[in-house]
Amino acid sequence: MRIGVLHPGEMGVSVAQALADSGHEVGWVRNDRSSATQARAAPFTGFDNLAELLETAQAVISVCPPHAAEAQAREVAAAGFAGVYVDANAVSPATAARIAEVVGAGYVDAGIVGPPALTPGTTRMYVSGPRAEEVQSWFGAGALTVVRMAGDLTAASALKMAYAAYTKGSSALLLAVNALAEATGVRDVLAQEWAISQPGLSKRSERTAAATSRKAWRFAGEMQEISQTFSEAGLPGEFHAGAAQLYERMAGLKDLPAAELELVLQHLLEDL
Repeated sequence: MRIGVLHPGEMGVSVAQALADSGHEVGWVRNDRSSATQARAAPFTGFDNLAELLETAQAVISVCPPHAAEAQAREVAAAGFAGVYVDANAVSPATAARIAEVVGAGYVDAGIVGPPALTPGTTRMYVSGPRAEEVQSWFGAGALTVVRMAGDLTAASALKMAYAAYTKGSSALLLAVNALAEATGVRDVLAQEWAISQPGLSKRSERTAAATSRKAWRFAGEMQEISQTFSEAGLPGEFHAGAAQLYERMAGLKDLPAAELELVLQHLLEDL
């Protein structure tokens, strides 16, 4: 098959590689892509614009920031694409349902758990919906494991929201606690107490800062989707709405090397 991947960022290119390893031709759109994306996607077939890719693609997998997921789907639908559309973005079930309405019968819901799939066993893409088994069959090789889920059309998005609510939500909480301690002048004493009663939290804080600094701009939208998911389930969504605001303050770290905790705290506190 020829399968388009929109777009080959760090995660998207690993999905593209798994498809290529499974014998498919992978296409992507060169227009408006950064030099880093151009370099990552060089092994695959580049097209000048979306219309050219969709003319020959039998399927598309969307891997983009959450805030762009609906617009991306509308652009593909507007081009008259009638193949399989896999939305592998971190969006709420409600957002996924709206995308499904836009895309039509070719829609497959997906949620990726784990880092970019560079090593087998690290990353899973959960898929749900009537055509989920078909998508699972595309991946016979490569580092990405594809798991077909039972349940509603948007079950994969629900799972992604629940999983990331803890992983990225707890990271936001830990950074917020460090920022609070810094703002109130008790961070050194907090570190001393952690060494006694919560050993490892200081080191974890440092690792969390480095791991989230370059990706926080994406996490903000994901936290908003998670907040919406909690609210739709009758649960308080305010915690993750706050996490979204925290990650928004870190957006300026996007193009820098992995940041140390001190720099992250400066960004979190600069508006105070």
